[in-house]
Amino acid sequence: MHERKAVILFGHGSRDPLWRGPIEAVAARLRARDPALLVRCAYLELDQPDLPAATRELAALGTARITVVPMFLGTGRHARQDLPLLADRLRADHPHVRFVVQPAVGEDGRVLDLLATIAIE
Repeated sequence: MHERKAVILFGHGSRDPLWRGPIEAVAARLRARDPALLVRCAYLELDQPDLPAATRELAALGTARITVVPMFLGTGRHARQDLPLLADRLRADHPHVRFVVQPAVGEDGRVLDLLATIAIE
């Protein structure tokens, strides 16, 4: 049997509901690519669900592995300090779930190349 996997796209959050659009668009693309993959969006502040709530939902569905993808352009304080503390708490609260926390998406060379391509057009 395959382990049930999930991805949480983790963003800062905003009071402006339009801010969520790009993260939700990435979530929709992930679901289209792999309908069996559980995909959720979660936010650090100013928006819901937060990371613990999204994790509780996925854990209740029997998820064995959750990959958290920080949707930040750089590794600032939130990705460097806040997220590791949150991940430690999630691991303690859900010991049956394996958590993988990826680097901020903006640290990936493919994203940087795409941004450079967009900027030069």
